[in-house]
Amino acid sequence: MKNIAQEEWRKLLAEDKDAVIIDVRTREEFESGYLKNAQLIDIMQPQSFMEAVSELDKNKNYYMYCRSGNRSGQSCQILDSQGFKNTYNLQGGMLEWNGEIER
Repeated sequence: MKNIAQEEWRKLLAEDKDAVIIDVRTREEFESGYLKNAQLIDIMQPQSFMEAVSELDKNKNYYMYCRSGNRSGQSCQILDSQGFKNTYNLQGGMLEWNGEIER
């Protein structure tokens, strides 16, 4: 897992053809606004979270975010423990996001 600031997040995503953006917040949080191209996998639903993770391609690069960066950091650690090689946690999460949000 690598913790990255917003500026590096944007730069890496722009250059990464294997990028997958994952929002680990709740459905309610997600519906209030999310980052473009993000898919929701709620870490607060452990069984469905682990089921969804088991279906992910371990060769892709996973960019995880949540409200503050805590849950996404935990999510990165879980993916890392499952053999994923490239996980990135957005430091500060949505609280510090300064950019477009999909609704």
